[in-house]
Amino acid sequence: MTHEVTIAGSPISTPRVRLRPWRQDDAAGALDIYGSLEVSRWLAPAMDRVNDVDQMRAVITRWLTPTPGSEARPIGRWVIEEIQSGRVAGSGQILPLPPEGDDLELGYQLAPWAWGRGLAAEAGHALAHYAFSNGEEEVFAVIRPTNERGAHAARRIGMEWVGETDKYYDLRLQVFRLRKSDLDTSTLEPGPVER
Repeated sequence: MTHEVTIAGSPISTPRVRLRPWRQDDAAGALDIYGSLEVSRWLAPAMDRVNDVDQMRAVITRWLTPTPGSEARPIGRWVIEEIQSGRVAGSGQILPLPPEGDDLELGYQLAPWAWGRGLAAEAGHALAHYAFSNGEEEVFAVIRPTNERGAHAARRIGMEWVGETDKYYDLRLQVFRLRKSDLDTSTLEPGPVER
């Protein structure tokens, strides 16, 4: 069974999460994600740990500035909001991968309180729908080899492991790919995180 995805412009929703644009008043919820050592250790060098709410507001301000090329491609950053509680559960992104920016990265980070419930996979699945409904044919996730949670979520989205590379961010990373033709061919059942 796949999750129903509703795309209404920039807001994207599934039965359990709503992906919407960031706002300044999301800074405290965002700090639960990007201020967490458990999350930020996987993000460097693309992003360092955020130390306080003021620094988080500055980061959100940068995120609200349009990314070059975002008019022509489905590029952006979204809050992953848990519908039931209304809390900021995470962050989702579709961004150009360095160095050339030809490949699009599908990214997702959750606050530790939201781990283990399948929300990253559900949000990533919704973002893949968004990318594919806006002309993209494939998206990638790049994950450090020891980030088991990130790799598990990529597989639950339906992404296929295609190898390791140091092409992106000058790090050795696992690469997962999802093609438009492969979307919704895997199941997305809520469940525990494999360890």
